[in-house]
Amino acid sequence: MRIAYVNGSYIDNALASVHIEDRGYQFSDGIYEYIAFYNGLLLDGDLHFKRLERSLRELEIGMPVVPSALRVIVRELIERNGREEGGLYIQVTRGVSPRNHIYPKNVRPSLVMTVCGAKTPKQSEFENGVKIMSCHDNRWERRDIKSISLLPNIMAKQEAGRQKMREALFIETDGTVNEGSASNFFMVTKAGVVTTHPADNDILPGISRDVLIKLATKAGIAVDERKFDIAEAKAAPEAFITSTSINVLPVVKIDDKLIGKGVVGEITMKLQELYNSHIYKQTGKKF
Repeated sequence: MRIAYVNGSYIDNALASVHIEDRGYQFSDGIYEYIAFYNGLLLDGDLHFKRLERSLRELEIGMPVVPSALRVIVRELIERNGREEGGLYIQVTRGVSPRNHIYPKNVRPSLVMTVCGAKTPKQSEFENGVKIMSCHDNRWERRDIKSISLLPNIMAKQEAGRQKMREALFIETDGTVNEGSASNFFMVTKAGVVTTHPADNDILPGISRDVLIKLATKAGIAVDERKFDIAEAKAAPEAFITSTSINVLPVVKIDDKLIGKGVVGEITMKLQELYNSHIYKQTGKKF
């Protein structure tokens, strides 16, 4: 039986619910985090909690519980679900109040958490790479906030699924590559420089993204955070996407254009090794 946490109570996931006037339901007025765990241990938990607090501050939503209590609840929820490996969703909304666009005063934020199975890609995808498609970026201008308002993302992902593509890559009108619908995008230039969009309001700075940049830099691999267009991305010899659920996933085709020779590149494989080692050091999980 799956167990959810809803505003102070652990409850059967099938029976869990929130009030119809919760602002998350009515306005997408809230944020979320997804944290992977292996052997019952959170991967990069501190970084995820830090980003959660930042997202709440940007939307002027208070913490529903103090950070130390949140960590206790998380551990308890994972234990009650009896999973050694999976993913944890944390969602915080502004709370319940009569429908009104203006922020309500003195309302307690709502906290909902669920646990699910691992979403790791197939081994064949890690070894052979995946295909992705490009699409116009029609999202709001605060993509740095991990908001629960994901309609453009899911519509893009839905279209990618129809076209049998693993991911949709958001492109600005001027051709600038931002990020995937649920991932950050990297290319490797012909000079061997790992390149990705800078961490500004146009993208969500992924935890895996930030960790990988640090790992690459420490290993002596050149990294450049700069803007680039879709033409440059398609001409790159290597590309990959990152996220908490997919780790480092090679990209071998964008739209109808093969990336390099259409196989996983050497630098991408090295980065996979570095990231897998990072996971193992924290959780004991081997990939």
